[in-house]
Amino acid sequence: MSSSANLVVDDCSCDKLLSHLRGLDQHQLEEFKLGLQSPQLLPENFQQIPWANLKAADPTNLLCLLSEYFPERQMWEMTLRIFENMNLTSLCQEVRAEMDVLCLVHRKKYRERMKAKVLVMWDNIPWPEDHIYLRDVTEKEHEALRSLVCPNRTGAQPQTIVLEGMPGVGKTTLVVKVMLHWAEGLLFHHRFSYVFYISCHQVREMRDTTFAGLLSQDWPNSQAPIEEFMSHPERLLFIIDGFEEMTMPSNLADSLPCIDWYQQLPVARILLYLLKKELVPMATLLITTRDGRSENLKKLLLNPRFVLISGFTKGDQKEYFFRYFGDQDKARKILHWIRNNKTLFHSCSAPLVCWIVCSCLKRQMTRYPHFQLSAQTTTSLYAYFFSSSFATADFNWSGQSWPEQWRALCSLAANGMWSSNFIFAKEDIEHWHLQAPLIDFLFRLNILQKCLYETHEENFVKQILDYLPEADLDIFGDLQLQVQQWEDICSVFHNGNLSELDLSNSKLNAASMKKLCYELRNPRCKLQKLTCKLVTPVRVLKELVLLLYGNSRLTHLNLSSNNLGITVSMMIFRTLRHSACNLKYLWLESCGLTSLVCRCLFLELSKNSSLHFLSLGDNDLSDIQEKGPQKPFDMSKCALKELCLEKCNLSVASSERLALLLTSTERTTRLCLGFNQLQDDGVRWLCTLLSQPECALERLVLWFCQLGVPSCRYLSDALRQNKSLTHLNLRKNHLGDEGISLLCGALSRPDCSLQNLDLSECFVTAEGCGGLADVLKHNQNVKVLDIGRNHVQDDGVRRLCEVLHGSQCTLNTLGLEKCDLTSACCRHLASVFRSNKSLLNLNLLGNDLGSDGVNKLWKSLKKSNCKLRKLGLEKDLYNIVKEELEDLQEKGSYLRIVCKWDFYDLEDKWWW
Repeated sequence: MSSSANLVVDDCSCDKLLSHLRGLDQHQLEEFKLGLQSPQLLPENFQQIPWANLKAADPTNLLCLLSEYFPERQMWEMTLRIFENMNLTSLCQEVRAEMDVLCLVHRKKYRERMKAKVLVMWDNIPWPEDHIYLRDVTEKEHEALRSLVCPNRTGAQPQTIVLEGMPGVGKTTLVVKVMLHWAEGLLFHHRFSYVFYISCHQVREMRDTTFAGLLSQDWPNSQAPIEEFMSHPERLLFIIDGFEEMTMPSNLADSLPCIDWYQQLPVARILLYLLKKELVPMATLLITTRDGRSENLKKLLLNPRFVLISGFTKGDQKEYFFRYFGDQDKARKILHWIRNNKTLFHSCSAPLVCWIVCSCLKRQMTRYPHFQLSAQTTTSLYAYFFSSSFATADFNWSGQSWPEQWRALCSLAANGMWSSNFIFAKEDIEHWHLQAPLIDFLFRLNILQKCLYETHEENFVKQILDYLPEADLDIFGDLQLQVQQWEDICSVFHNGNLSELDLSNSKLNAASMKKLCYELRNPRCKLQKLTCKLVTPVRVLKELVLLLYGNSRLTHLNLSSNNLGITVSMMIFRTLRHSACNLKYLWLESCGLTSLVCRCLFLELSKNSSLHFLSLGDNDLSDIQEKGPQKPFDMSKCALKELCLEKCNLSVASSERLALLLTSTERTTRLCLGFNQLQDDGVRWLCTLLSQPECALERLVLWFCQLGVPSCRYLSDALRQNKSLTHLNLRKNHLGDEGISLLCGALSRPDCSLQNLDLSECFVTAEGCGGLADVLKHNQNVKVLDIGRNHVQDDGVRRLCEVLHGSQCTLNTLGLEKCDLTSACCRHLASVFRSNKSLLNLNLLGNDLGSDGVNKLWKSLKKSNCKLRKLGLEKDLYNIVKEELEDLQEKGSYLRIVCKWDFYDLEDKWWW
């Protein structure tokens, strides 16, 4: 797969971040990736990106990984943190400016989403058709709301406001309007950056989550800018609607304080910590609750301000009745009668009660000229309204059915009231034996509402693969494939020419995976390479046993980035001993393997004669010294030649057992131990292996292993005895000139077999170059030398060039990237171009050579006797000679100038 995730952040934001990543050179890009693996730089509670996915990612795929593992804001925060650690000052300034713009974009988009959400919510409220919406929130009420949450003259600022009132008076309507007017920029526009609406009724059914997760509900892909929220809590307003519907924890007094935004908790407890001002002490809270719950709230809140919401005033009631009945005389008489009924008159402060009273009276007056309601309370009024509505219903029921249905409906309602549950499933309806005609009538009256859950049907499109040699197949989501459909897809795999298949990031059930493996073991199947990175659920990978037992053509299997666990691991490992298994390359990077599991793997490999390559990178093998084998396995049948243990948390304590293990794998020729804290004592144990006559190692990678001068002494002693090692990578270790001098003591011997040496970022200066020049003078085996990113300077190049002039030097590739070179070194290099017959590749990227320096180089480069084939130069320097180079190439020259020396290009990757 070319990428591990789809980009889900803002396109403009992506483009800008991608531009920064592309602007990094390959060494800086690697440094950035290392930063993503550093616990000191990672935000708390964020998962580390598997090294298996990260290490070879180009800038585009790296951005995909960042967007997969970090919300957008955290992605930028992480980038800034790493750039600061890399001392990229100008880039940091650009990123900070872009993050400020990003905040404004986030806020604008959030406002737009909230406005749309509130309008949809408003439209979905089942107001009766003849209900009169009396008035909007006025500017006078805006001023009253501002006075509640904004500083007054004394400077005091109440940050917790409680709106209390009887049911139906409009508390929810008011706070929803607050949310809408904020989103429209009419209210609190400069006071609050974000306003959150939390319905206590809606969140009761939510599963346990985190506070950050709760705030992310209204963001695409749940990628809320949590870091921004946390950095400016005083600009947050939380509207908590319907406190009376919260289920308060029983052990309220005993609960410990909570300030962790990422702690998984029941939603009720999260709201409790929010109300107590533990999670966001500086935020403003706007809470609604019914009368009678104030005492419970007072126990929780710090310095709350209570405001009574009274609903309709006398004037509002008068206007409502006048507009509803039209006839003002009739309306006055009805209003006068209602005011004499104090209970009913008080209930009419709720707009919906006002409508019910008007509706009931209007129905009654169509049959009787006078008006009179026996209902004296809102409960009796609702019952009267309900029964009168049914009186007009058209049901073809027997006299016996109607009371039964009425009783069933009341039972359903009562059960819902006692359990505080007002969402009923099909099973509830069937349990109470409610019949379809009644249900349909309740829908028409808006007494019941349908809850429609959005469904997604994914069409799995059959791909025409017959003529393709390789394919990437992504299966996303909880896909329910029809049997015939999946069989059609699988049948293509053994009927065509498919030799490579990538199922990374797919979701498959066990039956689908089993069917696939059966088809891939077909004798006609030509599949050789299978990649299954990040497959879910992981347990389906055990079906691969079918394939490994039955397909001798399959030679490459990549299971990286799956947390395999013991069961799946052992099932796959046991197939390695089977004679039908012909795997030659196996990747198990970032698979959560332990030392014990890996020991079982090597036990199986002792019976395997086909596997040549094994990568166990990014698995924690730190306890290998405790659980490793007590004695070497009999590995005489093992064919393993290449072993990668990069970033396996190996240390000094692991080294003795590691050396013992490597001693048993006698055929191993390539070993990567990079990105482990081996330190000097660890290398000492490794060098005992290198010093043994039977050691077959040819390539050894020890990059970023915290090595120093003592390691160079151990390696120098080993190189004097070892005749097999040809490649040695010591990049990113603090060796210094003293360490280089010790190494050169062995490397300068004519019988030293080393051919490729990487000493980039090893703190080498011009003094160290003197020793390396002596190596090139006396050892004709050295073909590749990289000393990039060292303080070599012009004097160091001069010392090297003195040897490169000589005919005895056979070096063909020299890396001098970012070595603090100037135009002064160019005359020495130009002289080498005229006389040296072996040098083919020279990397001068990242050096300020100037136009004068490049022109000096060009005078020699364009000569017909110059053998150089590739030169790395910065783009502005390349442009100086671009036209002349193109003319020269038209005349048959093989010289090319590159502006990027790609680590991962096979031509430039000197290291396995």
